[in-house]
Amino acid sequence: MTSSEELQRLIVATLTGAPEIAALVGGVYDKIPASPFGAKTAYISLGPMDSAEDDAECVTGVEVTVQIDIWSRKDGSLEAKTLTDMVRRRLHRRSLTLSENALCDSWVVLTRVFRDPDGLTTHGVVQVTFMIEEPETA
Repeated sequence: MTSSEELQRLIVATLTGAPEIAALVGGVYDKIPASPFGAKTAYISLGPMDSAEDDAECVTGVEVTVQIDIWSRKDGSLEAKTLTDMVRRRLHRRSLTLSENALCDSWVVLTRVFRDPDGLTTHGVVQVTFMIEEPETA
């Protein structure tokens, strides 16, 4: 499994496995369905993922930055701010593990909450950088 695929699965599992997040969102999506909110007023989607090689002597490494988007239709911005903070706390400097690659570190580099242009939705953004050591390939 590639490090990108494994990292995406870890992020989704970490967020969906957090009861406080699951209680507020209709889901955590890579591909957003037609009705993403479900019975809730918020959902989370995975945004852009950027990577850069970060090799060291005898180590194949990659630095991956992932954008996680929070979407809320609840009046005001409090729900989006709360979810943005919950996502940040779940991913910043946590001891998360990958099975085929080694997750060396993770840190949140940016959080942001703003009104979406539709005037109805509040949008939260959490950008997280992950340092991953990949196994040597034959």
